[in-house]
Amino acid sequence: MSKPKLIVFDLDYTLWPFWVDTHVDRPFRKDKNGVVYDRNGQKVKFYPEVPEVLEKLRTEGYTLAIASRTGEIRGANELVELFGWQKYFQYKEIYPGCKVQHFTEFKKQSGISFEEMMFFDDEQRNINDLSAVGVTAILVPHGVTMKLVENALKKFQQRNK
Repeated sequence: MSKPKLIVFDLDYTLWPFWVDTHVDRPFRKDKNGVVYDRNGQKVKFYPEVPEVLEKLRTEGYTLAIASRTGEIRGANELVELFGWQKYFQYKEIYPGCKVQHFTEFKKQSGISFEEMMFFDDEQRNINDLSAVGVTAILVPHGVTMKLVENALKKFQQRNK
């Protein structure tokens, strides 16, 4: 098994540069140019390479998921939809709690083992929790980039030779 069967992304400070529960305010809206704004008229942006990364992974046949422990469940789902990302994710677990709980749900729904999963997150505690159960967990220091994902996939391949 040289490729992960499921690649999971956190949202806050992984796919976008803010906490959805504290830095932006619902409701969100998208203007005719596709720019998303929050209630206060503040632009809501994602990390620049995220759409390209998601599209490339989907094109290459990877199954993708979201695991977020935010309490702002509706806001997180709204943004995923407004950014046009719902087409990329087969599984979503967005609610407060330990990420291991999210991954246990993915395992139940997909039949994919922890060892066949890869996870990207900005918080070391989540990386530690998931590494402990066998997930290849990758720390995201400054948002998801193509280089980070490519290096992670190489790491996964080497680890699973």
